[in-house]
Amino acid sequence: MKSSSRLNPLIIGDIEIEHPFLLAPMAGVTDLPYRLLCKEMGAGLLYTEMVSAKGMYYNSPNTGPLLAKEEWERPIAAQIFGSEPELMADMAVRVQEMGFDLIDINMGCPVPKIVNNGDGSALMKDPVLAGKIIKAMADRLSVPVTVKIRKGFDDEHVNAVEMAKIAEQSGAAAVAVHGRTREQYYSGKADWDIIRQVKEAVSIPVIGNGDINSPLDAEAMLRETGCDGFMIARGAKGNPWIFKELCHYFDTGELMPRPEIEEIIQMILRHARMMIEYKGEYIGIREMRKHVSWYTHGLAGAAKLRDQVNHAESIGELEAIIRNNGASSVDK
Repeated sequence: MKSSSRLNPLIIGDIEIEHPFLLAPMAGVTDLPYRLLCKEMGAGLLYTEMVSAKGMYYNSPNTGPLLAKEEWERPIAAQIFGSEPELMADMAVRVQEMGFDLIDINMGCPVPKIVNNGDGSALMKDPVLAGKIIKAMADRLSVPVTVKIRKGFDDEHVNAVEMAKIAEQSGAAAVAVHGRTREQYYSGKADWDIIRQVKEAVSIPVIGNGDINSPLDAEAMLRETGCDGFMIARGAKGNPWIFKELCHYFDTGELMPRPEIEEIIQMILRHARMMIEYKGEYIGIREMRKHVSWYTHGLAGAAKLRDQVNHAESIGELEAIIRNNGASSVDK
């Protein structure tokens, strides 16, 4: 099957993104090592993990590593969360001074400890406050301010269109829309029609998010919504190749074959070495456990491999486990 779709560059403020495929901000996933792998595969825009504005204000030791970046990542966006307009603006200025190209506001995180503090998707219930936050930041910054929202807080309060209009009026340069409510978390099917409604309601770029796991999914979203860009979240977990596949499909109209087992092994081991270099062996190996689970999802013997990897303590042990299980997968 060949694509008949050609994509225009995604332009956010003064930032032009040739391939409009964005690596979504994901806590515990989109750290510096994984962003590098996705960048090499063709991701057009990278996001940090979400960072607490209050954490920055109180100089939490957790915020520094979250905002670590390299020049090769550009364009790169930092995503911050909070619900106090002036504090958000003050911390956004600090982030801008670190050299980020865009600053994104998280208004979609569904995690209870975030929502219960009035942050993340809790702001979907208070569009006026959301607008004040966006305006406070946009008035103070010279880089584009973007916003990530959801369909609504729950099925009785579907207000993505209202939120997007407020975002545009308040100075946002783009809005990303996840087609699920907060109450859905990540379950069920994403509602792409709400993305279409937002696209028709505002003139700033609209980035579609939800259930993009292949180039054909992106093409279907484009056809159904007319969105300007695609934000890839769970479809990128253990799958940096998705960006290469997306770029190839929309550039040539042809689907690429999925990576062979040896390529997956090489990617896992490279990722692990980068994690160790960045975070040290003790933390790096332990954080790789979830990544290995994602990389090997659906492969023969994956459950056995995950169990073994969860006991690995060093890069040597991890490599031996991966290679032994990789050979078994090929045999089968």
